[in-house]
Amino acid sequence: MSEPTSAPTPVHAFGDRAWDQFLELDPLWATVQGDERWDDRLDDPGPAGRAALAALCEAWEAEMDGFAGLELSVEDRISLGLIRFAVERFRGGLELRLWELEAVDQYGGPQGLMGDLARIQRADTPERLERLLARIEAYPEWMAAHRANLAAGVASGRTAAAAVVERCLAQTRRMVEAPAEESPVVLANQSLAPERRARLVAAVEAHVQPALRAWLEALEQYRPHARAGDGICHLADGEAIYRHAVLTWTTIEEEPQAIHDYGLQRLAQIEARARDIVVELGFEDVTALRRHLETAPENHVTEPAQLVPLAVELVERAEAAAPRWFGRLPADSCEVLPVEPHMEQEAPPAFYMPPTGDGSRRGMYFINTYDPASRHLHRLAATTFHEAVPGHHFQLAINQELADLPAFRRFGARLAAGSFIEGWALYTEQLADEMGLYRTPYERFGALETEAWRAARLVVDTGIHVLGWTRQQSIDLLVSRAGLSQLEAETETDRYISWPGQALSYMIGQREILALRARLEARDGDRFDHQAFHDQVIGHGSLALSVLREQLPDWVAPAD
Repeated sequence: MSEPTSAPTPVHAFGDRAWDQFLELDPLWATVQGDERWDDRLDDPGPAGRAALAALCEAWEAEMDGFAGLELSVEDRISLGLIRFAVERFRGGLELRLWELEAVDQYGGPQGLMGDLARIQRADTPERLERLLARIEAYPEWMAAHRANLAAGVASGRTAAAAVVERCLAQTRRMVEAPAEESPVVLANQSLAPERRARLVAAVEAHVQPALRAWLEALEQYRPHARAGDGICHLADGEAIYRHAVLTWTTIEEEPQAIHDYGLQRLAQIEARARDIVVELGFEDVTALRRHLETAPENHVTEPAQLVPLAVELVERAEAAAPRWFGRLPADSCEVLPVEPHMEQEAPPAFYMPPTGDGSRRGMYFINTYDPASRHLHRLAATTFHEAVPGHHFQLAINQELADLPAFRRFGARLAAGSFIEGWALYTEQLADEMGLYRTPYERFGALETEAWRAARLVVDTGIHVLGWTRQQSIDLLVSRAGLSQLEAETETDRYISWPGQALSYMIGQREILALRARLEARDGDRFDHQAFHDQVIGHGSLALSVLREQLPDWVAPAD
């Protein structure tokens, strides 16, 4: 990790304090960063925890008001803007009582905590094991608070959609049926000495399994109360919730109908480019090419274990080409791992987790190997470049290495800059073509399909949550126009239902980065510097899109 080159400003010091204060309220996030100070605790999902978050927002706002009228650097203004946005996001969630809905989640729901701990928390010393055991012992009370939130949602008539409830039920049922020895947190610590491993198994049996059984019972009681429609628009305050979600995930205010229309426009443009590849490959139309790819043996593997080595080769291919396009590279590569069995049936095709701030854990690119016959290899390249190199891994790992930025900017930017993060990753799928990373027309077609998928997300997310689309309408569009398999379309649609607005972040963020690049290319002509552009886009941490629009042109100078 690099060291700061100058003494911190008062705003920088405030940003560091604010991040520490937030981590104390959300100790799991601290563990994700490799910060072990609160590894024996869980957050408080109940009333006291919400009151503490509200008080923290008030304290942050009061301190930020104290900087009014001062001459601040650009970086300090960006830091304050991101923290103010986080305050707006937190307050909006509290005012809208999103805690009544958030626990029913097949990706981040409380039933998955042991899997999370398996990925992020070490138990390789006696002290670390004690902290992990303390966290496991706190699990029943933590789950009880989540059950109370479920009951509050039922009482207020604000509940999750049936498809999401079913996913959570299936996932929790598998966990309940598995013996304690097969809990992810036990499997991740097989190297422990026998007596220590026995303590871990006993803790899972005593605390985790009963809490999971109680959660399963609560979900079964919740099931009849699932909301009537798939979208958030079927709740009385659904419009307000969705507008908050749009702002949360894109960092800009935009009319949902305008987003829907933009998605349709981009989808049509991408389909036109795809038809050129269809002609190049000699197929009659896109449907014929997709039919070929659906059954072609060379486009599939038969065993789950075959997917990870293919993804590793793609990461290495991108790393070899990167120095010609980037002046700054991450200090370390990322690890490629399969999605764990306990969540693979509900998980997306791939996702990324950043490294720890202290370098003790590398960035992790997870590839879903469940039902390998349904995983089309022609899209694996674009997926890998998005999730790993030069996508999420480059941006988020470099973000953490920017020692002159406050900790909030280095480690907490996802709180306030989700669309920048996802927009960058989608931008790199297109950049990969310029870098010569796609080796065949089939891989280039796969890249267009993944881009069409992100355009389709704009259409189906607004369709479901604003226009009242059904789950099946979304699945049908994703299969017919984005080329997803039936399994992928079902999994993805249920993700959009569970996380209103998150699916918007990708193409809205890409739109802003591409618009800025076009503006600078027009300004600089042949003197446009790819390395300088990319280094500056990701060289100031994750940004709100409004800040990117305002500041980036001043950061990128034309080549000499």
